Amino acid sequence: MGPSTRPLVVVKLGGSVITRKKEVERLRPKVVDRLAHELARAGDAQLVVLHGAGSFGHPGARRFGLARAPETGGSPDHRARGAAIVASEVRRLHVLVLRALVHAGISAASVPVATHARNRSGRLAAFDESPFVDALLRGMVPVSFGDVVPDDEWGSSILSADTIATVLAARLHPQRVVFVSDVVGILERPTGGKRPVIAEVTDAVVAALRPASGAPDVTGGIRGKAEAMRAIARAGTDAGLISGLTDGALQRAIRGEAVYGSWAHAEAR
Repeated sequence: MGPSTRPLVVVKLGGSVITRKKEVERLRPKVVDRLAHELARAGDAQLVVLHGAGSFGHPGARRFGLARAPETGGSPDHRARGAAIVASEVRRLHVLVLRALVHAGISAASVPVATHARNRSGRLAAFDESPFVDALLRGMVPVSFGDVVPDDEWGSSILSADTIATVLAARLHPQRVVFVSDVVGILERPTGGKRPVIAEVTDAVVAALRPASGAPDVTGGIRGKAEAMRAIARAGTDAGLISGLTDGALQRAIRGEAVYGSWAHAEAR
């Protein structure tokens, strides 16, 4: 990627922690500001910051069916209209995140993926990481987000920030990827009323998980997150899921300190 010897860390701020997912377009401004300042104080690491859509994008994506194949006989105009609406919604959130990062002292560079990624039948088919590399080489922090992208079969579909994190891990080889959520990690099934955190994310753990239900989520829920973590680990990078509601946890995770949560440890490349 370049001559820098500074460690690279990819951070994905989940929509569940930066927004209130059960309310329409409701930001958690205090949480976003605190996380932005933790990113700014994270030491010598180079950063790539991604964020989910949360309550700014998921309800519309579900309403217009952008995470699934078009219905037989469905109107392409209806799907195109939905894509335009959801794209505008997630960009409103993106501007709020950018403002918080810049206010915290981060030289953020917006990198919308819709202009350099394509899906095919809802799955990533092409991705150009060069805008991320360019921003890093210019001393900036590339900031991207889950978005509506062109789809060669469906017209438009969702590219999640988790998928972006996975492809960047495979191509940029960061030191670690940190998923920041509103939970402390992947939880075991209830035992006597308690749900301990699963510290080590394995393929068996993923197989036992079900997609999340409840709040609107079109990106696979907790199982989708665990699958992304395993893919990142297979690419040779540590991936962790931690709580963004715990003060200082993100800052420590970026620095490589032990942080309570669920981790998929890097496998040899």
